[in-house]
Amino acid sequence: MGICVGKPANVAHVSSSQFMNYAKAQNERKHRSRTIIFKKVSRASGDENCPVPINLKAFTFNDLKTATKNFRPDSMVGEGGFGRVFKGWIDETTLAPAKPGCGQVIAVKVLKSESHQGHREWLTEVDYLGKLRHKNLVKLIGYCEECENRLLVYEFMPKGCLENHLFRKGVEPISWSIRMRIAMDVAQGLAFLHSKEPNIIYRDLKAANILLDSEFTARLSDFGLARNGPVGDNTHVSTRVVGTSGYAAPEYVATGHLTQKNDIYSFGVVLLELLSGRRAIADERAGGVEETLVEWVKPFLLDNRGVFRIMDTRLGGRYPKKGAQAVAALALKCLRNDPKNRPTMDEVVASLEEIMNMSKNIAETSPPVISPKKLY
Repeated sequence: MGICVGKPANVAHVSSSQFMNYAKAQNERKHRSRTIIFKKVSRASGDENCPVPINLKAFTFNDLKTATKNFRPDSMVGEGGFGRVFKGWIDETTLAPAKPGCGQVIAVKVLKSESHQGHREWLTEVDYLGKLRHKNLVKLIGYCEECENRLLVYEFMPKGCLENHLFRKGVEPISWSIRMRIAMDVAQGLAFLHSKEPNIIYRDLKAANILLDSEFTARLSDFGLARNGPVGDNTHVSTRVVGTSGYAAPEYVATGHLTQKNDIYSFGVVLLELLSGRRAIADERAGGVEETLVEWVKPFLLDNRGVFRIMDTRLGGRYPKKGAQAVAALALKCLRNDPKNRPTMDEVVASLEEIMNMSKNIAETSPPVISPKKLY
């Protein structure tokens, strides 16, 4: 569902009869309503048959056709499992469609008409992002539900997704300092979700879902797989396994037991991607046995100097050695096999603050470039 162009991720989806009952009820609503009525237990609120007020603009389909130049191909900026994403413009005050180049830039996601899973994700995204506001979450401006059309309208993120900056050929590599800022932004976004009552588990953290504004501030996007965490004496939420291969925690894949620690494992994978410039899963076109980034990295991190064997060569050695070692050590803590031994997101944020402060006082050096013996 990301605003990111590239190879689609391997995603395992979940289906639920809960959603089917209230999906039918959506057609009975007036598209201009400023309140969405959920005929189910709302994931965010926990209240059944309860109107969920949302601070969103109810756009008409014609509004968004005008804003995106009739969804012309040259307005398309991305495509994912949800559907296509188009760039558009609206008036900053009235939110009415505006001429290209005038007013506020927006990103409009158009749900594929045949995508039943996308519709469920659409509903969940409206549920969460209609109420959540944080500097490290993408801002949902409005929605459109008119006849069979389902669209979402977001603030436009001009730098696209982290995935492109780390892995796409021909894109200028991002510096160590920007990578650390992105890591902190993502950690703070997750810490915010985990602090809610009930806590919210993001469940699909990956480079493609981390969007960047003009200043490289990172925001989490695509909340279609998010859900409330366990409450009371419950230790986990039992779900069908969804998410993206290479990022999902092993205990979640094995059991379907969902906790906050699943997000923390995924964050550890993202840290390894920031360090190495390599994908969570090796490109299948490279041939050979598929190997995850975690499997490839861990043997190199048995000692402190091993981190230099996995560092992104596009950094050209311009990073603080101790800072890189500290980030690798933090990633390993997040990736511990026993989820009880993983840190909380608040502890991750505190660790990143220490690392960033340490890096400010250490001049970036060029450690010796050591070619790894094996490329995964």
